[in-house]
Amino acid sequence: MNFVLHNCCLSFMCRRFSESGEKGWFRSLFVHKVDARKDAHSNLLSKTETSSLFKMQFHNVKPECLDAYNKLEVEVQNKLHRDQDYPCEVVGSWNTWYGEQDQAVHLWRYRGGYPALTECLDKLNNNKEYKEFRQERAKMLISRQNQLLLEFSFWNEPLPRPGPSIYEMRSYRLKPGTMIEWGNHWARAIKYRQENNEAVGGFFSQIGDLYVVHHLWAYKDLQSREETRNSAWLKEGWDSTVYYTVPLIRSMESRIMIPTQSSPLQ
Repeated sequence: MNFVLHNCCLSFMCRRFSESGEKGWFRSLFVHKVDARKDAHSNLLSKTETSSLFKMQFHNVKPECLDAYNKLEVEVQNKLHRDQDYPCEVVGSWNTWYGEQDQAVHLWRYRGGYPALTECLDKLNNNKEYKEFRQERAKMLISRQNQLLLEFSFWNEPLPRPGPSIYEMRSYRLKPGTMIEWGNHWARAIKYRQENNEAVGGFFSQIGDLYVVHHLWAYKDLQSREETRNSAWLKEGWDSTVYYTVPLIRSMESRIMIPTQSSPLQ
């Protein structure tokens, strides 16, 4: 009985994709795909012409300290932005609304890559005011984590937005060795998620947890999120993207985030 049921399910899936996805599958044969054997993943998938490196920070804050933490972060971020001597800029700052509670998430850009990151850290380590800030901030934190990221070449450049918006960060932990395949599928799929200007940025990790992908989306509200995501399923080819990328994932997580007062992404 189980064997018959299994064969019936396979037959249904094959028939479904031969009917609804045949054209998309046929076209994919002629879409340029990167070859994992010819270069490093970072060079094949990232925007090498911009030489930008990103840092994602996750700060778990003591619940009673979240307001004071946000005020302190605003003050420091504004000072770093005004000081042209530091080759870094905050792309966005948020507090998690749904997901891990009392969490702050910051996304930084270092124009110039690793040399810019090193230069910035060296200057901050010799900055007395910044050292005092870190000591004060440490009193408010339970834990913290960071990752160094590159942005996918086919994703939107994360630029300031006026808002008001809520943001969703969907984080995927992929099976080792599948990043190129993920990039090939999403290079075609991103076009299905552009109509409502919801695509903000796509990144993959270089240091920290490896084979991690972050997709950042913006929506007017939770209802708009639901409607936008549902509309993607009406587009021919989106179901194939989901079908082929789900097996690449080890685990996934969704955060709904609210931008802080000083965030360029509002």
